[in-house]
Amino acid sequence: MVQVVEGTQLKIEPSPCALGAVVSGLDVRNLDDTAFAALHQVWLDHLVIVVRGQSLTDDALTAFSARFGVLDEVPPVSKGQKPRDNKHVSVISNLIENGVPIGGLGDDEVIWHSDTSYREFPPSASILHALEVPPAGGNTSFSNMYLALETLTPGLRKRIDALTVKNDTTYNAGGQLREGFSPVTDVRACPGATHPLVRTHPETHRNALYLGRRRNAYIHGLAIEESEQLLDVLWAHATQEFLAWHHTWHVGDIVVWDNRCVMHHRDPFDAHDRRIMHRAQARDGLRPARDPAAANTPHPRGQHYLSSRTAAHGR
Repeated sequence: MVQVVEGTQLKIEPSPCALGAVVSGLDVRNLDDTAFAALHQVWLDHLVIVVRGQSLTDDALTAFSARFGVLDEVPPVSKGQKPRDNKHVSVISNLIENGVPIGGLGDDEVIWHSDTSYREFPPSASILHALEVPPAGGNTSFSNMYLALETLTPGLRKRIDALTVKNDTTYNAGGQLREGFSPVTDVRACPGATHPLVRTHPETHRNALYLGRRRNAYIHGLAIEESEQLLDVLWAHATQEFLAWHHTWHVGDIVVWDNRCVMHHRDPFDAHDRRIMHRAQARDGLRPARDPAAANTPHPRGQHYLSSRTAAHGR
């Protein structure tokens, strides 16, 4: 059902899944404060928003992204790629020009993760703009980490409540060893930021599971084998289909997702097809934190989905 946001031209069409909404009736280059405030609330309510039919320069992309927080410098995606024109924009592409990749990540699958979780101050918002898309494949999926936490068994939920996880910085998003780093031989000693497994969202004040990236992650205070086993259980739970929404890209799409409560994944696509995306990110300036005073109140988006699914299965 399409909803109209009162006092604006925004139209909202929630996905039938556990997160996500398509927003129409706007040009992100020309949003007044009232319209942006409404859009921001839709983002908090649905975790991921898609705005169709946008044509942005990199300057316009970063200007829009900066409205979500402090504009972040985006790290290069892969080694050997063409130097960037704008340090706040990364190019996600499989194209090679004059023997040099114009961007990173190629055409392979990109496994589930949260962006730059190895930093002390990870981004709150990631913004991806589709310039060219393949005829098939290359879709991006998103998973609701509020609902992932809320659907853990009570015992597992209690077990992880005060635990922290280290997110390895040794390898980049393309799986390549970063310059100046050595291969990891002991996950307990790898470099990277430590964050709580359960984090409190600073705007919604609700708790979400926060896993970051699986490779070389380590839960502090546990034996390596125990950490690995627990992480495997959490990752298997957090990437279940009922938590996800799969977005099929169209040229001109802008997708904004909330890294504080969402993980994402990319499907592979044919290497002969073209795919060009420009990405920016913004941060709220806060370290991920678990607020012990925050009530364990479920986020309405996932609970509404569970209720509707139960009702549908009951008919």
